Amino acid sequence: MSKGEGKRNNKKCLAYVAAFVVFQTAIILVFALTVMKVRSPKVRFNAMAVESFSSDNNNNSTSINMRLLAQVTIKNTNFGHFKYQNSTLSILYNGVQVGEMVVPRGRASARKTKKFNISVDVSSEGLSGNDINSGVLRLSSRGKVSGKVHLMKVIKRNKSGEMKCDWSINLGTRQVEDLKCN
Repeated sequence: MSKGEGKRNNKKCLAYVAAFVVFQTAIILVFALTVMKVRSPKVRFNAMAVESFSSDNNNNSTSINMRLLAQVTIKNTNFGHFKYQNSTLSILYNGVQVGEMVVPRGRASARKTKKFNISVDVSSEGLSGNDINSGVLRLSSRGKVSGKVHLMKVIKRNKSGEMKCDWSINLGTRQVEDLKCN
C-alpha cells in the first residue's frame, strides 16, 4: 500500500463520518419539529339532540326548559396523552348563560379522539316572544378544557382546548340544526 492510498482511505472515512453526522442531525431536527411539538387539543360538540322540551308563555315573556344530550369530543393530535381536569362548558342565549355542563376529568390517548355524552338542562326565563314566534332558538356554547400533555413520560406541557359552537333549535320539530364549532 502506498502512502497516497492511506490518505485517500482517511479522507473517505472522514467523508462517511461527516455524512452520518449530517444525516443524524437532519433526523433529530425532523423529530424535534414534528413529534416533540406540543399542540392544543380540539374540543367540539360532535352531535346534539333535544331529550325533553317545555315552554311557558306569560304575557310578554317566555320561559323554556329543555334537556339536551350532547356528544363532546376531545381530539388529541399530540404524540403523548392529554390528561385534563374537571371543566365546565356554558350554554348561552344572547350572551347570557342558560345552562352549564361539567366535563369530568379524564385522559385522551395519543393521536386519538375521546368521545363522551353529557346531559345538560337549559332553563331560560324572560325570552322575548319574537324568538319563540320565529320558531328558531339560537344558542351558543363556550368552554375551556385544561390539562397537561405528557410526551414520553419526560416532557409535560400545560395546554388547553377552547370550544366555541353555535347552533339553532327548531322549536316546531325539536331538532338541533346548523351545529357549527370553531
